[in-house]
Amino acid sequence: MNRIAKAFEQHKAFIPFITAGDPDLETSRKVIEAAIENGADLIEIGIPFSDPTAEGPVIMEADNIALRSGTTTDRIFDMTKELRNRYPDIPFVYMTYANVVYSYGTERFAERAKEAGIDGMILPDVPYEEKGDFDPVLSQYGIDLISMIAPTSKERIAMIAKEAKGFLYVVSSLGVTGTRSSITTDIGAMTSLVRQSSNVPCAVGFGISGPGQAAAMAAVSDGAIVGSAIVRIVNEAGIEAPGKVGAFVRETADAVHSVSIV
Repeated sequence: MNRIAKAFEQHKAFIPFITAGDPDLETSRKVIEAAIENGADLIEIGIPFSDPTAEGPVIMEADNIALRSGTTTDRIFDMTKELRNRYPDIPFVYMTYANVVYSYGTERFAERAKEAGIDGMILPDVPYEEKGDFDPVLSQYGIDLISMIAPTSKERIAMIAKEAKGFLYVVSSLGVTGTRSSITTDIGAMTSLVRQSSNVPCAVGFGISGPGQAAAMAAVSDGAIVGSAIVRIVNEAGIEAPGKVGAFVRETADAVHSVSIV
């Protein structure tokens, strides 16, 4: 069963990002459960790293909190396996950095991730040209390495799209993660280039702050990813975060799901 493909079949997909271990793993698990119960179609789980180069201050601080709270990759695998047992049909994707996988051991990491029920991996510091260090091993364990394209990708978009697996992560804005008051990138032009080369779904992330922006991005793609806005709720609400995140996810998922598939 290809859980990622199914997430995009019925309607535009809403994908929340949650940093595992912020403020602790028990709260993270409850936040993920709240997101699923309130309409999330795919969950992106961040494995914290001490030098997350693609992240803005909100997610960077969440990583620091998670690491200080004793979060480890092994404990995240255990949490993910619990969630997989409870939610057999929801796709889970890890987002982390190359050094996390390298230091753990790429094959050992892939084996543990497979056991935990992971469907895909996002490694933002691994360019397309270097994916061969990870893709063959992950593929051996049935895990899709999710490719990313950015506004600067230009002529590389078609090349990346042809070999994309799972879904294609469309970076909406230059710079690091974080909410933005407006997104001016021509996302429609980027997704059109993708669709000339591949049928893989495109989901837009980086900078989406709420339901309105999420729906606007879903209108020119196949789904929307929201990270910093959710992580900020967690940072502000602490152990009370599950209820607040659930309400935010419900409103945003409803907005994304209301966008017609053409």
